[in-house]
Amino acid sequence: MKNRRVLVPSMASGESGFSLLEALVAVALMGVLLAMLSTITGHWMANWKTGFDRVQSADLLGLGIDRIAADLAAAEYVSLGGGDAKTFFEGTDTSVTFVRSAIGPNAAAGLEIVRLSEDDDARGRVLARARAPFALVTAQAVDTGAVEFTNPIVLVRPPFRVSFAFAGHDRVWQDTWQDDKKLPDAIRVIVRNSLTNEILPISTATGISVNAPAECVQGTAAGCNGQ
Repeated sequence: MKNRRVLVPSMASGESGFSLLEALVAVALMGVLLAMLSTITGHWMANWKTGFDRVQSADLLGLGIDRIAADLAAAEYVSLGGGDAKTFFEGTDTSVTFVRSAIGPNAAAGLEIVRLSEDDDARGRVLARARAPFALVTAQAVDTGAVEFTNPIVLVRPPFRVSFAFAGHDRVWQDTWQDDKKLPDAIRVIVRNSLTNEILPISTATGISVNAPAECVQGTAAGCNGQ
């Protein structure tokens, strides 16, 4: 019987693999696909980053407003020293200075002075919280800046801005609190978008539990009428 040789077509033709033209076409198609994928990914990543930044900004704003509301609600009635009957509380539409119980992991037991106020930052106007150890000082010392505030913490950043309003027993809101005998009954925290000046739903209000001396409860102190 004679042996028969089986010839493989590729071997019989003497050709194998891709031609140079086919390789160039494949490379060109791959480049087009990668360019399209890069464009789509670029648009998607930009939108994803914008959405992520928006969510993160909203979370940070919420935490800042919660901290502000908690601080204001904890304000305590304290009279200034030096024979001055003024309460240790000063409120304007852009800042609030008051006394509350010290908080924080390194804070000693007792009281501390807290100031919530706007300040300039590299990114614009921010609302920061600063504190100082409590001491009996005169109203003049507070007004002249003799009280040194330290450990500033930024609570609200641009494009958001915070303003305050105060109300007494009559529930009439005003931009400043000038009642020297007692603290406001309620403080409103108004949050705006500085780009549109729109008031945001996260705005809130908080009450103060003790806003006058004990003599007012007994009806024996002057200047307590109308509470």
